[in-house]
Amino acid sequence: MKVVHIIGADISKKTIDLFCFQSSSHLKITNDVNGFKRIQLWISKLGVRTKSLAVVMEHTGYYSYHFENFLHQNQIRFSKVSALEIKRSMGLVRGKNDKIDSQRIARFGHEKQDRLRPETLTPPELQNLQILVSTRALYVKQRSSLLCAIKEHQIILSPKASIIEGQQRLVGELTRQIKGLEKEMKTLLSKPDAIGDNFRLLTSIVGIGLIIGATVLIKTKNFTRFTNRKKFSCYCGSAPFDHSSGTSIMKKTRISHLADKTMKTLLTQAAKTAIQHDKELKHYYQRRTESGKTKRSTINVVRNKLIHRMFAIVKRQTPYINQVLKRA
Repeated sequence: MKVVHIIGADISKKTIDLFCFQSSSHLKITNDVNGFKRIQLWISKLGVRTKSLAVVMEHTGYYSYHFENFLHQNQIRFSKVSALEIKRSMGLVRGKNDKIDSQRIARFGHEKQDRLRPETLTPPELQNLQILVSTRALYVKQRSSLLCAIKEHQIILSPKASIIEGQQRLVGELTRQIKGLEKEMKTLLSKPDAIGDNFRLLTSIVGIGLIIGATVLIKTKNFTRFTNRKKFSCYCGSAPFDHSSGTSIMKKTRISHLADKTMKTLLTQAAKTAIQHDKELKHYYQRRTESGKTKRSTINVVRNKLIHRMFAIVKRQTPYINQVLKRA
């Protein structure tokens, strides 16, 4: 059924502001089960059918987790949009609060509804994997911070100082926690299901390991979020774009800084690993840099090659076969 009513949702940790664009009606609720019940009453009073309704919201991480589950359970379509995309679409604005933000989100949804893509239900296994990966990333960051602090303290303190020993114990505990999380990830990804099968396909590519493979599955929603590799490349900040205007501006093609920085960093690490251990990519890297191309641009090409391989093997559901080794 065609979308008739657009509701903008401004979500915070404790509250949610809702604004229906067509009726100019506003509702503020608590971000919990009791608040969600009020939404159903509000929709009924507006005389809106859930099948003709669509909710638009910004990406807010865990704050929208229970709200999204509520929408899925009641079969209400919703779309998540980048906060930057909404901000840039508003033009020149003055002032802000939660009610005004919900109005602006609703207006964006009304103007761009032909481009909005409804979110699909994320499988529980993928949700658990996302929690494991994000928690591990937090522990790795904390461990790196502690290791830097230890090096600084060792300059002025004795190696047996209580501060240093305490920090070293924390590093050891974080290391154990990280290994435990990685073990849980491996157990989850070893199951014979769609997620586990695609993970095994991804890790058949040189340079793709546990963390990169798991993150790719999360970001692509097990290869259902992006219809092709070019869109994912753009999302990761690896797709080059023209930068020209008339005859006065004729610059080289370059990648955009608007990207998922985490995914871009992981793909860079994968590209560097592949250059070292994949003969085909190693020869390509050497040949391209020797011809005068920069190392940075060559690594970006390798990133795109890895993305192409990932989408290709998942599409045909067969592991990657290194053609250089096959010919040898």
